[in-house]
Amino acid sequence: MEPLEGQTAGTPSPSTVSTKLQRIANLAREMPGMALTTLAHHLDLDWMLEAYRRTRKDGAVGVDGQTAAEYEAQLEDNLRSLLGRAKSGTYRAPPVRRVHIPKGNGSETRPIGIPTFEDKVLQRAVVMALEPVYEQDFLSCSYGFRPGRGQHDALGEFWNQAMAMRGGWVIEVDIRKFFDTLDRRHLQDIVRQRVRDGVLLRLIGKWLNAGVMEDGALAYPESGTPQGGVVSPLLANIYLHEVMDQWFEGVVRPRMRGRAFLIRFADDMVLFFENEGDARAVMRVLPKRFAKYGLALHPEKTRLVRFDSPNAKGGDPGTFGFLGFTHYWGRTLRGLWTIKRRTAADRFTRAVRRVADWCRQHRHAPLREQQQELNRKLRGHNGYYGITGNSRALERFRKAVARVWCKWLGRRSQRSIGPQRFFAQLLPKFQLLPARPVHSVLLGLEAKP
Repeated sequence: MEPLEGQTAGTPSPSTVSTKLQRIANLAREMPGMALTTLAHHLDLDWMLEAYRRTRKDGAVGVDGQTAAEYEAQLEDNLRSLLGRAKSGTYRAPPVRRVHIPKGNGSETRPIGIPTFEDKVLQRAVVMALEPVYEQDFLSCSYGFRPGRGQHDALGEFWNQAMAMRGGWVIEVDIRKFFDTLDRRHLQDIVRQRVRDGVLLRLIGKWLNAGVMEDGALAYPESGTPQGGVVSPLLANIYLHEVMDQWFEGVVRPRMRGRAFLIRFADDMVLFFENEGDARAVMRVLPKRFAKYGLALHPEKTRLVRFDSPNAKGGDPGTFGFLGFTHYWGRTLRGLWTIKRRTAADRFTRAVRRVADWCRQHRHAPLREQQQELNRKLRGHNGYYGITGNSRALERFRKAVARVWCKWLGRRSQRSIGPQRFFAQLLPKFQLLPARPVHSVLLGLEAKP
């Protein structure tokens, strides 16, 4: 394929790809509830170049060990070959390389599947074709891995709706090993309700059955989709859109006596109810609903929590976790009750542990380099956890970073750098970023005292 006029080799045409994406979105919008049969014909070299551009280049390598730089050396030839194999049906999805990362307080781990770089590019190309279709179907309660939506949008919408209701009852939902137990047959049936393009369906099937390589052993799990794959978040959203979102909005809410809403970010979700009886009724049927689709709720982490404003009925309101924050009722500077959020204890502990591990491994690096990297970590931490009302936890984290840095600098040699010298002499010279909230919320919906 020759480069388009005015386009250099290896450079995608954004206008061409954007036009195709809009065309797919318009078609899906004009045909709600109908299955689309011709999507793969949009995939051409421009499309693949754009998919390559959108693929992370600094990620871990897959089972073949190929890096993004090595793939880029013959980029157009590689993409032409990949596109031809994908459309002809000769593409063979390689197994994902499985690694384990700490989960929660570090006592458990989460398995992550790492595809090869070429597989990531092809998955990105398929996601680009499917996303405009499902964006017409997904509901406003869904926030995970969707364009223009993120965790803070979900947190903000929860705060707004819960404050408008002056509190109520929360069901904190935890799906046990969602990505490992997702029923592939159900998933493929759900996808076919909206997409019946043979090329895309065949590729999804290959990815679901590609296998997992761990410690040199190849296994083929009978269920699940590897968490970490480019296509996995979209497939998870499609699945839970059917399992949860549509069911809640179409079946549950019309039957409620009081107001109720759902906020979901991928498989992390909370349900909020104005009426206790409504909440208890839904709590009873939730396990059956998820079991119908091969999923199980964690019996200890899925719980019903009273979350009334302290003004409402007296007593001590509960707390619950959502998206890394513990939500609780507290007073503002004006003395009014509002929903506040602080860094969840397990997330705080895990973040400090990761910083400590980094300090241990890099304690012999120049101090200026250590300071710059630690400030990058603090900036990232503040970028997520820096919300209104969480300043105290941010400052605790900054102090914890300073302490572990001091600890491992003191082990650089037999001549220890003591805490007194570190805090008096070194820390003022190699300053750490201050704890500063980045995200704010409007407090116009505060509960009256």
